[in-house]
Amino acid sequence: MVPKIRRGSRTHGLLVYLYGPGKRDEHTDPHLVGSWDGFAPDPGRDTSPDPDPKVTLARLAAALDLRVKQAGPKAPAEHVWHCSVRTDPGDRTLTDEEWNTVARRLVQAVNLAPEGDPDGCRWVAVRHADDHIHILATMVRGDLRRPRMNYDFKKAQAECRRIEQEMDLRRLKPGDGTGAKTPTSAERFKAERTGRPETPRETLREAVRQAVAGAVSEAEFFNRLREAGLRLKLRHAPSGDILGYTVALPGDRNRNHEPVWFAGSTLAPDLSYPKIQTRLADGTPDAAPLPKADNGRLDWSPPAQGRRTATETAERAATRLDSDDDEAAAQLAGIGELLDAVAQTSPAATRAELRAAARTFERATRSHVRAEHADTRAIRSAARGIIQAGSALGRGEDGGTTAMLVSTLVLVALAAARWHSARGHAQQAEASRQTAEHLRAAYHQAAAAPMQALRDQGRALPEAQRRTYETTIRAALPEKSTRPDTGTKDDALAATLAQAEQTGHDPKALLQKAIDMRELDTADNVNDVLVWRLRRLAQLPAHPGDAARHPQVGTGRAKSAANQIDVRTAQQAANRPAAPDPRNRPPRR
Repeated sequence: MVPKIRRGSRTHGLLVYLYGPGKRDEHTDPHLVGSWDGFAPDPGRDTSPDPDPKVTLARLAAALDLRVKQAGPKAPAEHVWHCSVRTDPGDRTLTDEEWNTVARRLVQAVNLAPEGDPDGCRWVAVRHADDHIHILATMVRGDLRRPRMNYDFKKAQAECRRIEQEMDLRRLKPGDGTGAKTPTSAERFKAERTGRPETPRETLREAVRQAVAGAVSEAEFFNRLREAGLRLKLRHAPSGDILGYTVALPGDRNRNHEPVWFAGSTLAPDLSYPKIQTRLADGTPDAAPLPKADNGRLDWSPPAQGRRTATETAERAATRLDSDDDEAAAQLAGIGELLDAVAQTSPAATRAELRAAARTFERATRSHVRAEHADTRAIRSAARGIIQAGSALGRGEDGGTTAMLVSTLVLVALAAARWHSARGHAQQAEASRQTAEHLRAAYHQAAAAPMQALRDQGRALPEAQRRTYETTIRAALPEKSTRPDTGTKDDALAATLAQAEQTGHDPKALLQKAIDMRELDTADNVNDVLVWRLRRLAQLPAHPGDAARHPQVGTGRAKSAANQIDVRTAQQAANRPAAPDPRNRPPRR
């Protein structure tokens, strides 16, 4: 049940709208379901001998405004309190009597008409659809004083949560006032008229978020906004210092044919100019070129290198979130930027789900918890590296490293959900869980080709060698960590261990290191998570077909690693059947 509260100054005008056909003929059978005394005239159900809806509506407006006129100049300029209350689409249809109860409880909760107070404000509740009512009240009491209505929105929200429980309706998550402003009805109707898939407010919010992702300076942030095709207007002080910014979509104009401007603070609380200044100061990323992979390889594409670096950074962010430390709040904003960066540069097959994940996680980046030492330079540098590297292809190493990064981001989103849940942030926790679902869908799309290739390679291993790797896997992974309902065949994991051993790694030690990196309980598929961890630790290509194109993977470390293996381990390795050489296989396209 969602309440929306507005203030106004025209009682009669609002009644005309409530009893009218609506802007799109959506009002049916408008009538009163409740009023301050139960005897207010109802323009929709007038039973007088010669009913005239216009006359009855004028009588109702005059009755509501009586105390406003009596108060004269002491009455507030915006004396109309307007609250629409809507049930969820999946809820049952409430009766008029139930809506009357809802209205009475809400006007009492916000202190408009406390129960038993003869001087309470006058109000009516109008129903013109199955799923919602409108409460109209005039904010002058019988003693001609104004009602004390501090925090009326929060009080209405809290009362709706109680009503949902008592009336067996869908229970929405309580908010904390940190959410972004939702589009107004007028904005939604305008978007439909002009053929836009969403309102300009939503489009601009996403564009500004993407512009700030990984930016190193205000100048770069403003340049990105211009490059995105937005209209930009800066507000300057007499000294020339920038005080704020507003943005508008080209072609979005009001009735006077003027651009419709939105300040950053009206798009989202954390997109105001002061908040962006603070973010850039606390976590300015390194503007240096992309870091090379640990083995110094130059043959991986920049998008692939950027995603590998981002995966390691995301792992560290997840560890911070698992620590239950308030300082981890800064990591949430950084993860939001990383998601925005990945969504901008992702392959076409995964772009829709990654954009949905970035948009959803935006709600999880804001709460009342503030990190005192908000150092987000590492994660913002990772976001910058992805943006600088450009768009990734959906195949080969680019596609494989996208799957590697998204697999880690799923666990990061779930860690964020636990972090928020521990602090009672219901909306943020739910947003984090929804983000994880979008990321899982993107992962399945990105990982389909590389994981299938790995499974084929695992099945092609000699039987004795395969049994050896399966024994290693079973010894390292307890049965409770393996979920029978998610497909736990070891083909891909065995192939990865074989390739890691060929480059000089000890399979047992490397597998245990991958397991110990972080918890695996929240993994949708434990084996998949371990495959990507192993391939990152061993610097193996993220796409197994690239092994044929890059035969020297890890050879620089292979010699030193082999020198550290004891004699007994070396003898055991020598007795095993040799793994097939990836160099002898044709590259997978």
